[in-house]
Amino acid sequence: MKILKHKFVDNIPDIIEDKVLYVSMEYETVIHKCACGCGNEVVTPLSPTDWRLIFNGETISLEPSIGSWSLDCKSHYWITNNIVNWSSTYRQKEINKVRRVDSEDKYEYYKIKGKMEQPMPEEIEKGKQKQSFWRRLLSKLLR
Repeated sequence: MKILKHKFVDNIPDIIEDKVLYVSMEYETVIHKCACGCGNEVVTPLSPTDWRLIFNGETISLEPSIGSWSLDCKSHYWITNNIVNWSSTYRQKEINKVRRVDSEDKYEYYKIKGKMEQPMPEEIEKGKQKQSFWRRLLSKLLR
């Protein structure tokens, strides 16, 4: 079990320590070194369409899970009450699906908020055409 500590900071420090979650409320960002130990920095922006920070006065949780799919390690884990909980490894097909659903969700959120004026990106539109309504609903429920 890997336990992290957290630090609330104004600015992200130049040197990111292992096993530390740096939380910048001003920049709406949490950054840490990947939990697998590869040494890569993982940035989790806080927003309605990215990650949500939960601080209970003692510990930090981030939702949803952290999929480091752009890194060689492809780590996938949850941070709950400062503890790393490992999740299943995703294959490339699953990673592509999650990325597409995330893009759809962002597009829909900002469209509803009136902040999205351009048409839906082509790769999202193509992905939506391939999935039935029930598949899209099921994928959202299983997240």
